[in-house]
Amino acid sequence: MSTSKILHEANPSAEWWRTAVIYQIYPRSFADGNGDGMGDLIGVTSRLDSLAELGIDAIWFSPFFKSPQKDAGYDISDYRQIDPLFGTNQDFDALIAKAHTLGIKIIVDIVPNHTSDQHAWFQAALTAPEGSPERAYYHFKEGKGKNGELPPNNWFSIFGGPAWTRTTNADGTPGQWYLHLFDSTQPDLNWSNPHVAQEFDDILRFWLAKGVDGFRVDVAHGMVKREGLPDSDSHDATGKEYNISKMAIDEAEKRVPYWGQPGVHDFIRRFRSVVDEFDDRAMCAEASMSPLPRLAMWVRPDEYHQSFNFDYMATPFEPAALKKIVTDSIVEYGKVGASSTWVLSNHDQVRHATRYGYEIEIPKAGDGIGPDYAQPDEAIGLRKARAASAFMLGLPGSSYIYNGEELGLPDHTTLAPEFREDPTFFRTNGERVGRDGCRVPLPWEADATASNGFSATGKSWLPQPANYRVFSRNLQEGVAGSTLELYKRLLKERKAFGMGAGEFRWAEEFEDKNTLAYVNNGVLVLTNFGPEPVVVPAGELLVTTQHDLRLEGELEHDQTVWIKL
Repeated sequence: MSTSKILHEANPSAEWWRTAVIYQIYPRSFADGNGDGMGDLIGVTSRLDSLAELGIDAIWFSPFFKSPQKDAGYDISDYRQIDPLFGTNQDFDALIAKAHTLGIKIIVDIVPNHTSDQHAWFQAALTAPEGSPERAYYHFKEGKGKNGELPPNNWFSIFGGPAWTRTTNADGTPGQWYLHLFDSTQPDLNWSNPHVAQEFDDILRFWLAKGVDGFRVDVAHGMVKREGLPDSDSHDATGKEYNISKMAIDEAEKRVPYWGQPGVHDFIRRFRSVVDEFDDRAMCAEASMSPLPRLAMWVRPDEYHQSFNFDYMATPFEPAALKKIVTDSIVEYGKVGASSTWVLSNHDQVRHATRYGYEIEIPKAGDGIGPDYAQPDEAIGLRKARAASAFMLGLPGSSYIYNGEELGLPDHTTLAPEFREDPTFFRTNGERVGRDGCRVPLPWEADATASNGFSATGKSWLPQPANYRVFSRNLQEGVAGSTLELYKRLLKERKAFGMGAGEFRWAEEFEDKNTLAYVNNGVLVLTNFGPEPVVVPAGELLVTTQHDLRLEGELEHDQTVWIKL
């Protein structure tokens, strides 16, 4: 019998957000309801039954607000209107009503770090004089140099190039500069201006009154910049970026004066107070903060309910590393009374079915893989992805699934340059191909149309690669051993055994150097990382990624099994 310490106590009365399996929908790419080649809300509504059948608890929507779409909707020009590209506010009302009848909660994406340059606030700022209340909504600064011809500081855009763009005055003369940590069409808001905070109080209440169950907050770590906007010290003398995650918290805050500044927590608490005006709602932060003790500061009882665990996503598919990150996550989140989240893919990352198909280092998050890059081993990638997903979905806490991963979708790694839309591609002159490869529309019915049922007309805003046909949902429906049926079974058993809020411990008695095992509410989850097969322990076989596995048979390499002890 194991003497392993219980790391997570059972909590059968846990709030929904502590245990939910949350499905991310990238609106452009999930389902096209009107045949124009762009995913939309009508398309989502028409496919909600399939998500209920999958067994998810909630949907998180990437932004669907009115936008010029310079950054796929993360450049918002009106926070209260659905973009006509995706439908209408009435379409959203119909969607949320149907979702709630199916027991599915709805989370929407709020982007408080920046707006579109087409937003009324920024347009007013451009025409207003320097030092005006309108300009105080953003960061407008005088340039350096003899005639102000140099940017105000040395900050760089996340998408490449400088983080500053100079304006032109009405008389044609050069004007002030404005800050944009992302694309030049995404000016950063000035959260030291109390009017900005009040605007977002009202925006949150608008959607909460419509019945949304929560918010995912974009770039939650970037809203507050250090007073005076000093130069960053985030790179060494050779231009290489420092590994901030290895630094002490105070040193990291000092070196990067636009990420994770202490003042941001005041606004988190303000967001929380607004959300708490409504019953049973929750917020998740996209806070790219490392190490875990620093990230845990964002989910204290009066701040966010949860935050994405990006360190888990970045962890290699390897037993020692996974054991450490899971242990550290449960412990550090537990110290502040929070539950961990688990995630393997999203709209900014190379899909894990592709990442695991490499033995070499792949580009960092946001850079993507293009046709000139070494191509992955698709079979190995899918095998490991299935094993990793089965390992993840047994953990206590909330799990996120990115649309299409339940089909085993890989990235489109050979997307031609003429189809690229990610601003990263353009701001780096193609040196970084960007995130389009993980955003390709989903295949629903093989050969139904040129886009495999994504659109009734066959149109698709990004072309699917030829291999997407075999991943189509209809070819997997009811097929034993398919990735879709695997996910259905995992979510069913996860819910049946209450594993999202279960009693968790490591099960060393079932491990060797190439395996990892844990027990959650009486379910043994065992992953064999290889190379040799291992004997499956006795018990009731609940789920397996190895379709032909039998009890007390052999679990092959890169496979996971769930067994009721």
